[in-house]
Amino acid sequence: MEENHILAKWLNNDLTEAELAEFKANPDYEKYEKIKNYTAHLKVPDFNEEKILENTLSHKKIIPKVIPLYKNWLFKVAAILVIGLGITFMVQNFASQTQYAPNGKRTTFSLPDNSEVVLNAGSEIEYKKGNWDNNRNLELDGEAYFKVAKGKKFEVRTVLGKVAVLGTQFNVKARKNRFDVTCFEGRVKVNYKNKEVILTRGQNVIFENGKQINAIVNTSKPEWLQNKIAFNKENLRNILDEIQRQYNVSIEVKVKYSDELFTGKIPIDNLDVALQIIATTYHLEPNKIAPNEIIFEEK
Repeated sequence: MEENHILAKWLNNDLTEAELAEFKANPDYEKYEKIKNYTAHLKVPDFNEEKILENTLSHKKIIPKVIPLYKNWLFKVAAILVIGLGITFMVQNFASQTQYAPNGKRTTFSLPDNSEVVLNAGSEIEYKKGNWDNNRNLELDGEAYFKVAKGKKFEVRTVLGKVAVLGTQFNVKARKNRFDVTCFEGRVKVNYKNKEVILTRGQNVIFENGKQINAIVNTSKPEWLQNKIAFNKENLRNILDEIQRQYNVSIEVKVKYSDELFTGKIPIDNLDVALQIIATTYHLEPNKIAPNEIIFEEK
């Protein structure tokens, strides 16, 4: 009781200097001080003596239950903390989470079930952590490599199509109107418009402009994880877009774009070599007008 009395006097600033010094020596003083600071902005309604007297005379006398002032403060603090924790929980678990890899960089992260994801340059993924184990869905814009932990269905959605798996390793690329999926382990189901394709290890499928291209890959992981870009019958515009993303540069072509399709590999750790491969293939002349600005002209 004595401690409660001292606490109430402290809250009302009624302690003598000696009592205040003794109270500050209390191990719980710091906790009380934080509670007082957190609730300093709370306001108590003004005391209306006439109104209280009127209510007392017009009602049967009831012995009120007295709640000490310090308890009133603690109740308010507890309510604030509960509300705050509830809001934090909602934001962390039900708000969308976004992972982004800017041009010239990659981003590696883990999902709530410890599935591993590597985002390629210029790509973004959005997902929700809440109830993830029962609802493993995410949105992909760009390209990513997935190493999925076993569990319920795992689905990657893009604007071009979607990929569904249970536990496997695969790569998904959705750029412009080209949808490219490769399975490196296990089995994946690819949905593109009204088509459904099942891929197993080492199989690749590409959909572009209503056409389907099937291919076989002999690597255990995507080429871009080994600092190479692998192209399979891609046009010059798509190739230059990828180079711009990987190197974070700007490329301008001052001639008519060729319709010739390119199949091959281009390094993403040596810009000069990458530019030379394009120049040789399409008979162009690359000129660097700045460290991050390139112009291709007629040779």
